[in-house]
Amino acid sequence: MKIVFTAHAEQRIKKRNLLKEEIILAIEQSDKIMKKYSKYYYQKKLQRGIIEVCCEKTENNINIITVYWI
Repeated sequence: MKIVFTAHAEQRIKKRNLLKEEIILAIEQSDKIMKKYSKYYYQKKLQRGIIEVCCEKTENNINIITVYWI
């Protein structure tokens, strides 16, 4: 599946000092996955804290909507 970053996600990544590699790692090697209202939430513990990635899955893509620290 192809990972697609929305414009909103790109802004949040920059604002929250994250790297795209950290987001991809959170999806591929998540510590916790939740599904709520057709959205997927991937959590990953990094050295700097825990992030959560909110995504929508389509047939071919994972569309990243937003990313935040929890």
